[in-house]
Amino acid sequence: MIAFIDEHRDRFGVEAICRTLSATACGFITSRAYRAAKTRPTSARALRDAILIEELRRIHAENYGVYGVRKMHHAMVRAGWQIGRDQVARLMRAAGLQGVRRGRKPITTRPAGEPDTRPDLVERRFAAERPHQLWVADITYVRILTGFCYVAFITDVFTRRIVGWAVSAILHTQGLPLLALEHALLSTGASRGRQGLVHHSDRGAQGGFNRSSQHPLGITGGMGDGKQGLGEEDQ
Repeated sequence: MIAFIDEHRDRFGVEAICRTLSATACGFITSRAYRAAKTRPTSARALRDAILIEELRRIHAENYGVYGVRKMHHAMVRAGWQIGRDQVARLMRAAGLQGVRRGRKPITTRPAGEPDTRPDLVERRFAAERPHQLWVADITYVRILTGFCYVAFITDVFTRRIVGWAVSAILHTQGLPLLALEHALLSTGASRGRQGLVHHSDRGAQGGFNRSSQHPLGITGGMGDGKQGLGEEDQ
């Protein structure tokens, strides 16, 4: 209310504004109370808020203006300030500071448009008795400065080791999973006739994982011996 009177006092006068406000539901203030409020010394809370706002602006600028309330609260505590998260939120609103919201996460798995009739050789039993008996595959994304990059990787269930991977700036639904499988075959020597190896992935519509796991062997050539070692599953 004091700020409202300050804004319009030169046009309407303090007494006229106070009389008008007293007749409304906005509240009641007399001209004497207004002048007393203007001469009252600044409260300790207001002084502390002013200091904290300057510190918030400094830390926010040092972190490229991307920190929100949670990270700003942690940063203020690390700097030695005793301040609560709600207070940080209030002061950031007063200072016009806000963090950068992350965009929508990319979708890396989409349901296939038609049912998959191939058998499930794993049947949700993700266990192996030796290396190179069961490989599981997936696609994920990694946030980078320019957006996202996508990673297809294959993990050996027994050793928990990533045996093959491939990275791309865009989600190649056909090539990326197959590149990861080819890398796994080459890096482990599984292309040289390893028996009983099952390559398992989800039922998404990503093309590479929705095709036979034997398919890349026919494309690249030189790995034909590995056909007999791979299970006929790619889910």
